[in-house]
Amino acid sequence: MPGRKPKPHIAAVREGTYRPDRHTEGARFAPVDPIEPDWAELLPGDQAEPVRAHAAAVWARVVPALVVSAGLVDSQREVAVEYCITAARIAEGERELSRTGLVVETERGNVKSPWVTILGQYRSHLRALVGELGLSPASATRITPPEHGGDDDGDIFD
Repeated sequence: MPGRKPKPHIAAVREGTYRPDRHTEGARFAPVDPIEPDWAELLPGDQAEPVRAHAAAVWARVVPALVVSAGLVDSQREVAVEYCITAARIAEGERELSRTGLVVETERGNVKSPWVTILGQYRSHLRALVGELGLSPASATRITPPEHGGDDDGDIFD
């Protein structure tokens, strides 16, 4: 269905704009924190070490924040894993592009580096993932934080 993304159920209730014919509560997932994947198993090979290291660093930086801010749970971790790998591949591509340059010499003459095209595709995919995870300032406004951050420890009235 074209148009705007649907507003989360809880946001519509809070704003007083909830209508049963337009809003659904959506899926509920068990509140289990995402488990970091084994990057060596997911990205095998000696050449993939820089990608694994970067993906692990992105996971360590982004996923804990998503657990608190967006209520990311283990059932949804594949999107976070994909985000980490995509960000790592972009970093790898930028390193390679810096080494080889924008133009490469082939038997047909000088042509645009294949990394330019690859990076464009990865960046497009990253933008979609950023929107899904609420990592841009604009998409963050569409994410409704969990009511208790996963537990009651943050409630000042306890």
